[in-house]
Amino acid sequence: MKFHLAINLERMSPDTDIREVRDHTLEMVKMADAAGFEIAWAAEHHALEMTIAPNPFQILTWWGEHTENIRLGVGVVNAAYWHPINLAGEAAFLDLTSGGRLEFGIGSGAYQREFDRMKPGLDQRDSYRYMQESLPVVKKLWEGDYAHDGEFWQFPKATSCPKPVQKDVPIWVAARAPITFDYAVEHGCNILSWPLTMPMSEAETYRARLDDAIAKNGGKYDGTWAVMRHSAVYDNEDDRKAAIGSIRHVLGQFGNLMMQNGDVVNGFPDQVPLDVLDGNARVDPEMLEENLMFGTPDDVVAKLRQYEDLGVDAFLYYASLGMNMDQQKRSLQLFIDKVMPEFS
Repeated sequence: MKFHLAINLERMSPDTDIREVRDHTLEMVKMADAAGFEIAWAAEHHALEMTIAPNPFQILTWWGEHTENIRLGVGVVNAAYWHPINLAGEAAFLDLTSGGRLEFGIGSGAYQREFDRMKPGLDQRDSYRYMQESLPVVKKLWEGDYAHDGEFWQFPKATSCPKPVQKDVPIWVAARAPITFDYAVEHGCNILSWPLTMPMSEAETYRARLDDAIAKNGGKYDGTWAVMRHSAVYDNEDDRKAAIGSIRHVLGQFGNLMMQNGDVVNGFPDQVPLDVLDGNARVDPEMLEENLMFGTPDDVVAKLRQYEDLGVDAFLYYASLGMNMDQQKRSLQLFIDKVMPEFS
């Protein structure tokens, strides 16, 4: 099993110095690079302090200048916000400056609040159509001159400048719904899945959707399936309690964004009361500790074995969950020292 790091620049409070957040995020990526993580992923989000990621290509170019081997994953760009010519050029420039380390991820976005500001009038549930039109166009632009007359974009002959230095840029699609699994398998894309805070059964559902998509494709698929979970490794009770408290705080803000039930002031989402979140058990401390990649090193190794048995090719250690910076480093170091060697 391969290991990836997903991390955001995040502020839970305006009292946190953004420069400290900047430095901390880079330190975490450098730790992952030195430890042999395969990919570091940067997201795209707008006007939110809990996920400061206005341009993943800019973030990844920065990381690339300070790392040696780790590949640089766009996890993921929202197709509806980008003109394909712009998107192709930005991605190719990152591949050029990083010496061919680009992993190109594309998806449909998460929060309706962002669409209301970045693409007014577009329902998030319909945004997959932009992804499915944009991705083939980007690939054509990487090859050379191409004119496009589609539903969402039209332009005369153009090309990507620069071109990627990799002959075949790895393509990733964020997938949870069957239609997206079908698309990814049919087009030979790698797949990123995130079961949120749901039990292991949610990952098993994704496996079934992947198997169904492969069957529809005549049994052919040689891509990578990666699964992401919020992760916290601890070896003492104080860190355990802090990790669970932090993720519950973040989930209150996440519930605000998903349900659009609460205000966002200067980029900081109000917390939705946890007792109004759908399912309620999703934020129960015991269930969170069970469902997420939380636990002692031995607990985490045992959980990862379940993912390995399910056929997961790569695990994304999602580090951004509101923990203080020192604890984030302790957690990642425990993962590096005590967990990763069990899978070498």
